[in-house]
Amino acid sequence: MVNKEQDKLNKIIGFTKRRGFVFPSSDIYGGFGSVYDFGPLGVLMKNNIKKAWWDQMTKTEDDVVGIDSAILMNPRVWEASGHLGAGFADELVECKKCHHRFRKDFLEKNKCPDCGGSLTESKKFNLMMKTFVGPLEDESSVAYLRAETCQGIYVNFKNVMQSMRLRPPFGIAQIGKSFRNEITPKNFIFRTREFEQMEMQWFCDKKDASKLFDYWLDKRLSWYYDLGIAKKNLRVFKVPKKDLAHYAVKAADIEYKFPFGWKEIEGIHNRGDWDLRNHSKVSGEDLSVEGKYPHVIETSVGADRSFFAFLSEAYNEIEGGRGEKETETETVLNLDPSIAPIKAAVLPLVKNKKEIVVKAKEVYDLLKKDFHILYDESAAIGRRYRRQDEIGTPYCVTVDFETLDDDSVTVRNRDTMSQDRVKISDLTEYINIA
Repeated sequence: MVNKEQDKLNKIIGFTKRRGFVFPSSDIYGGFGSVYDFGPLGVLMKNNIKKAWWDQMTKTEDDVVGIDSAILMNPRVWEASGHLGAGFADELVECKKCHHRFRKDFLEKNKCPDCGGSLTESKKFNLMMKTFVGPLEDESSVAYLRAETCQGIYVNFKNVMQSMRLRPPFGIAQIGKSFRNEITPKNFIFRTREFEQMEMQWFCDKKDASKLFDYWLDKRLSWYYDLGIAKKNLRVFKVPKKDLAHYAVKAADIEYKFPFGWKEIEGIHNRGDWDLRNHSKVSGEDLSVEGKYPHVIETSVGADRSFFAFLSEAYNEIEGGRGEKETETETVLNLDPSIAPIKAAVLPLVKNKKEIVVKAKEVYDLLKKDFHILYDESAAIGRRYRRQDEIGTPYCVTVDFETLDDDSVTVRNRDTMSQDRVKISDLTEYINIA
């Protein structure tokens, strides 16, 4: 029997494909192990999330600048960072019967969860994805797809500092793809082999690191609250000292209550001076500032995971719908307007009245200059409202017979279902403010 949480997860997964948010990668070929494509609405929503993060980091904060470092890097970067050693490896076990492979730490019993067979002894499995650069596939041409974006920040620390005339404290932000050869990816887009990170590294003096850790943790929690996640669905897990990564002085995970349980969506880390010190040692380039290595406070967000969290938070099913005559279950995606994929939909009340259709298309042309807008004239107006509610569109703009007389439209609010009469000339400002 499928429990309530699993049922919600299954519904969300089905919804994302049906409404163009997330597709299995290479779908017509049967997919490709835990890799996903973001569809037309998904990419808009994900871009809005990334913009909200980028704006907080580079607009509202002083002395945070951005970069976009390469995915392929000199292999010695990963030697210096520790990713090629045993510290960046999972314990792999294999079922002797069905030959399925699992991460040892994911298993509750020492038996195969798929067939009950016995398991092999565990062995280390490095998570770096290997490739080759150049015409020959030998050891001299080995390269790696980056496992995290922050190393591109560290190796560019000196370049950024000098080119932007900065001195610590300052931060460097980056959004980009990372790759990990996960043994057991699972839970839809929560744990995948290709994913996107939003990371900021704040370089500071050791004496200020503790208070800055607390500052950034509070700042990041507020970001989720401001974008619509309820406080009851977020919690902070303070990582015990024995479980800290080799580079970490202190770490805290921001966890979200997904349908499958509490899981990390962001990490806040006090990385000490380990990164700049180690890159200086391996590269021979002095990355100290006035004889001291800056300490680093890191905020590391999974863009795909935060997307999943916002989607899970917003997904609601209303039995019987929200109208008096409704009998169907209605899906409403209560996304914050700033991250909703479509800002407004323009709906002519009827499609067989030429003057109304022409006016509706004029309104559409006006609004699309500033927002992502949809135009829909198919089916009854109530059905069209429900289609927009389902994809999270905050406002529906209806052009009706009165519009032809007063040049005003009716704007319906997705969440309250209230309707305001607004002059067409005031629409852009109304939507921006609302």
